[in-house]
Amino acid sequence: MAAVPKLSRRGRWAVPAGVVAAVAAVGIASAITVAQAAPALPPRTPAQLLAAVAGPGNVPPLTGTVVETASLGIPQLPGSQNPTSITSLLAGSHTVKVWYDGPRRVRLAVPVTMGETDFIRNGTTAWLWESNADSVTKILLPKHQGAREPVMPRTPLTPQQAAKEVLAAVGPSTRVTTEANVTVAGQAAYQLVLAPKSSSSLIGKITIALDAQHLTVPLRVQVFAKKAGTPAFQVGYTSISFVTPAASNFDFTPPAGAKVHTASVNLPSGYPPAQKQGAGVRIIGKDWTSVAVLPAAALSEVAGPGNAAGVAGQAARSASGGGGQLNASAVLGAMLGAAHPVHGAWGSGRLLHTSLVSMLITNGHVLIGAVTPSALYAAAAQVR
Repeated sequence: MAAVPKLSRRGRWAVPAGVVAAVAAVGIASAITVAQAAPALPPRTPAQLLAAVAGPGNVPPLTGTVVETASLGIPQLPGSQNPTSITSLLAGSHTVKVWYDGPRRVRLAVPVTMGETDFIRNGTTAWLWESNADSVTKILLPKHQGAREPVMPRTPLTPQQAAKEVLAAVGPSTRVTTEANVTVAGQAAYQLVLAPKSSSSLIGKITIALDAQHLTVPLRVQVFAKKAGTPAFQVGYTSISFVTPAASNFDFTPPAGAKVHTASVNLPSGYPPAQKQGAGVRIIGKDWTSVAVLPAAALSEVAGPGNAAGVAGQAARSASGGGGQLNASAVLGAMLGAAHPVHGAWGSGRLLHTSLVSMLITNGHVLIGAVTPSALYAAAAQVR
């Protein structure tokens, strides 16, 4: 499926469709979920909707505004003001403006305090402009990349990318149904529902709203914890227009005085490569009940300079990476302070348990998953 646009190479979530994060402002969240009468649409089966969103259909040109929010009960972490850091995804609400005219012409704008971070791709050249740092990165892309998805910075997800990653969990372990039609950003949409069959998953269901006129375009993705009436995580358009953006949106000239760095991206044949586990990461289980096992040393790397990808990153995006200059001890203090002592036949440690994420810290390992604590304990018994 062509994706609009891929904001980062996050690969499969360590716990597919589950371990996602950002703490929502109620006002912004309501802009995505405001109740409206269900629109009347031609009937579609779950299989038809699943085939449409997972198929190779092209995404039309569009412009829009995306908001990503969540409420996971994760403690407030320091450094959350930076929208490209993983701790920001754990403790914030994020807005992304999107301009899309095919995979080779994409622009994303992420507002930050007193500034903006922009990613612009135009053909074989891409730019990353961080106004707060007065920094520009020029990225040279292969001439024959074709319609492959663009290489993009770490920023909040769009509904298209979130839906693509959710679909990695579809299989025998997933129940696929539909719910009543919905209206998202003024567009009538079908609602596809994916739910784990296992009782060990903390996820109740995931809904994907598909634009009725453009079934290849997910308008919203919501993740619900078990027995919850409101989503723990959601990313959706608050406005969208299926029009071709003006060509000027993809033009960029570095501002005078900005620091410009140049980088080349060489993509080998067969790109994108198969997803690999991060260094030192072991996965126990599969699909909805996957548990990521990291060495305890990963705690010291949770938010070191230029790398917020350790434990918090694994919980949020399957070792997807993060940015920002954060104080590791402050982040660790916030996380460990919310954990409580636990013990069993597997040993002893500290458990952080929220509506959608469980993390177990033992003397030798860190285990993370969108699973019940008992599932973590069973995994811990395998790695003693």
